[in-house]
Amino acid sequence: MSVMASTSTSGTRTHYTISEVASLTGLSAHTLRWYERIGLMPHVDRSHTGQRRFTDRDLNWLAFVGKLRLTGMPVADMVRYAELVREGDHTRDARRELLETTRRDVLSRITELQDTLAVLDIKIGHYGTASGGTSS
Repeated sequence: MSVMASTSTSGTRTHYTISEVASLTGLSAHTLRWYERIGLMPHVDRSHTGQRRFTDRDLNWLAFVGKLRLTGMPVADMVRYAELVREGDHTRDARRELLETTRRDVLSRITELQDTLAVLDIKIGHYGTASGGTSS
């Protein structure tokens, strides 16, 4: 089911099959199809035989979506962000607000993780070297 990736006259690739995108991103073909189905992926081009043809722009979008996933942003918010992008420039303020909310959540989680790390460091310090710490 693989289609040869297209290349431009400059030699850079312009289209990738779903299996190539899965390999490049670490996402399964199932996940890529699901992203498209729920509206998280912008319109994915199709070949004359109906096979998906992803572009470098799609790969960049998927990299961004991956970062959003790492923030813990709910899928519904990611889909909403994608919808806002598709709606155009007049949604810039709404997109920024969504990203700012996510940023605040990330900063809060970082603080929680730093506090947790400090507790772990204290506990580890109690154990000292291999045999000379106190029990806690």
